[in-house]
Amino acid sequence: MLENDESARHRLRELRDSIDNIDAALVHLLAERFKCTRQVGELKAQYGLPPADLGREAEQIERLQAKAVEAKLDPEFAKKFLAFIIEEVIRHHESAAMR
Repeated sequence: MLENDESARHRLRELRDSIDNIDAALVHLLAERFKCTRQVGELKAQYGLPPADLGREAEQIERLQAKAVEAKLDPEFAKKFLAFIIEEVIRHHESAAMR
């Protein structure tokens, strides 16, 4: 019984290490994404374009939901995740427009 407990603890540690690595990668990917979207916001501000682009947002949500289905991830989760990111991007774009 103790051997199984130790084996389970070891496996749990391995899985959590992988989760930690994935979380770190997600943070870096999001940072890179926001670096790009900040540049988009600056470009939009420079040319007087609106901070939000509803057509683009709808396309992105549809595309990401399809990718989620392919990856066997809940498409509603993907939609909520992207909506959260888009909300932050628009906030950045609005800030850029005020400068």
